[in-house]
Amino acid sequence: MMTLIWSALTIGAIYALVATGYNIVFTASGVFNFAHAQLMMLGVFIAYAGIVVLKLPIIAVFVMAGGIVFLAAALEERIAIRPVRMAEAQLVTTVGVATFINGAVQRIWGPNPLSVPFVGSNRLLTVFGGRVLPYEIAIIVVSIVVVFGLMVLSKRTMIGLAMLAVAENREAALLRGVNVRRLALGAFAFSGLLAGLLGPIIGPQTFAAAGLASAIALYGFVALAIGGFGSLPGGLIGGFVVGFAEEFTARYVNLNYPDIVVFVILLIVLLLKPDGLFGKPRERAV
Repeated sequence: MMTLIWSALTIGAIYALVATGYNIVFTASGVFNFAHAQLMMLGVFIAYAGIVVLKLPIIAVFVMAGGIVFLAAALEERIAIRPVRMAEAQLVTTVGVATFINGAVQRIWGPNPLSVPFVGSNRLLTVFGGRVLPYEIAIIVVSIVVVFGLMVLSKRTMIGLAMLAVAENREAALLRGVNVRRLALGAFAFSGLLAGLLGPIIGPQTFAAAGLASAIALYGFVALAIGGFGSLPGGLIGGFVVGFAEEFTARYVNLNYPDIVVFVILLIVLLLKPDGLFGKPRERAV
């Protein structure tokens, strides 16, 4: 049982990290970046290239993956988001960026999954009675540290407070002198940096596969919807809920039913709390 729990936590942590990336951009700009999962996938492929092909030191791999995906996300904001004013059109352009990254990855690395080595030990551990690999523990710990670290930054730094102000009332933030455009660019770039740095960490679990983004994007969105848009701890809890639902359904019910169970849970949560477990309803003046 505990082995299954470790597996569920690992998968859920990956979904939580996707939801966190969605939340960073959504909070700062009001845009839902459908391409974030593709940016994470790009980070995994760059990690593979750095570790396996170029045989670089792990620090250099992190720098390369973080830097390249940072630039890719910044370019996305400047080219696909900023010139488009309508929110509906911005959703379409992020889907276009996602499609472009999918095609580029398949063109460069091919359709076959590629193994990304873990930089630490691969010895199977027994923790609380369950068998778990070191990189699985690393993924779980990183997801928790990232979420709580961002929570602290959002409440104790000027940039974090500015993001919260924009999320609460964009027009009022503009009137108070917040540079909304620069903040949006920074949010995209930072989410890209985070996605790139996560590549060497989640790669051993997910492999560098062309279908990776599709696999994690949908469940990452479900995790975000369950937890609540704009809520960092909500995204973390939502990711773990989805991970447990997926793994336990596959183990004890049927391998074909995890999708159904996950979306039933999403439907129940949204029926009871339309804004998610930790989301806050927004008042609209008419």
